Amino acid sequence: MAGIIKRFGDIMSANINALLDKAEDPEKMIDQYLRNLESDLGKVKAETASVMAEESRCKRQLDECAADIDKMQRYAEKAVVAGNDGDARQFLEKKQLLAGKQAGLQQAYDQAHQNAVKMKEMHDKLIKDIGELNARRDSIKAKMAVAKTQERLNKIGSSVEGAAGNLSAFDRMEEKANRMLDEANAMAELNASSASDDIDDLAAKYDDPSSSPAVDDELAALKAKLGK
Repeated sequence: MAGIIKRFGDIMSANINALLDKAEDPEKMIDQYLRNLESDLGKVKAETASVMAEESRCKRQLDECAADIDKMQRYAEKAVVAGNDGDARQFLEKKQLLAGKQAGLQQAYDQAHQNAVKMKEMHDKLIKDIGELNARRDSIKAKMAVAKTQERLNKIGSSVEGAAGNLSAFDRMEEKANRMLDEANAMAELNASSASDDIDDLAAKYDDPSSSPAVDDELAALKAKLGK
């Protein structure tokens, strides 16, 4: 019993949240605590029942002794009425012996009663505290479930952020590809414009008004007239 009381006191007086922080799996740890306490409760119940049974036995012996004392008193009175003082004396002597025994039985009963009261209080407190721990277990498990859900959401959030980063990279690559395509198109346009200018210049050579055949003929006729 001393070991049970000490272990229970250690658990109830300790900061159970600090103990759970050190555990790899707080849910399993608190379940184990409660299994241990339930096992201890069974032992406390058995011990309480034994102490209460001892109290009942002491009470029964005390009541029987008191009844025997009353009986000796009645017999002594009857013997006196009958004029048998010798018998009355024997009954009174027995009564005195029983009275001495009664004092010891009373002391034993008082002690047994105190023990029973203490054990009953301990038993009731253990049940109450186990109930409180059960409520705290539900709260802790609920918090653990929320925490695990939050962890999953955090991982999903990281994945979403990673996907956003990949999309941003694709946007940059697409922008670069568009820029390269625009530069290539501009270069092709410039190259096409240069080739067109060369052809136009060549054609203009033959389209020069200064080389017109009519002007040449008129110039030749003028030279002939002047003897030049």
